Amino acid sequence: MKSILKFLGWEAGPAADPALGETETVRKIVRQLDELPPDEARYVAAFAYILGRAAHADMEISEEETAAMERIVSEEAGLPPEQAILVVQMAKSQNKLFGGTENYLVTKEFNKIASREQKLALLRCLFAVSAAEGTISVREDNEIRQVSRELLLDHREFIDVRRKFRDHLSVLKKSRRK
Repeated sequence: MKSILKFLGWEAGPAADPALGETETVRKIVRQLDELPPDEARYVAAFAYILGRAAHADMEISEEETAAMERIVSEEAGLPPEQAILVVQMAKSQNKLFGGTENYLVTKEFNKIASREQKLALLRCLFAVSAAEGTISVREDNEIRQVSRELLLDHREFIDVRRKFRDHLSVLKKSRRK
């Protein structure tokens, strides 16, 4: 099947270029950020993509989550809102199309280029995006935990950040109602 897709000019998903240490997904978003230095553009592209990964964990990205992503990308990257909107739309599209194959690769790349403080900032932003609708689903919580592991953050760091969003965790909301 893969050979048929290749014959038709379609790939099963974007390929990573090991020499560049980045995925095609990140490169597409980086092209939208051509005004930034290349390293900064790669960072923003991976950051936005991973936000989309958490938002899409429940197979849907809501308007509230999208707005939160746009605000966060604008604030964290210092981008004008119009450019942040474009980056978020690209990240969402790439995530919906290639999320299953790209999630680990993009997060692995982010792990290489980000400092520990930047990783923790991303973790806080992942919870903020997931909480945008008022509730963090179990799937979103699990996806954020997986990202945390891929970023080589320890469990204590994950719990410290997660604790700040405990009122939004659906699993705790259900236990309070009983």
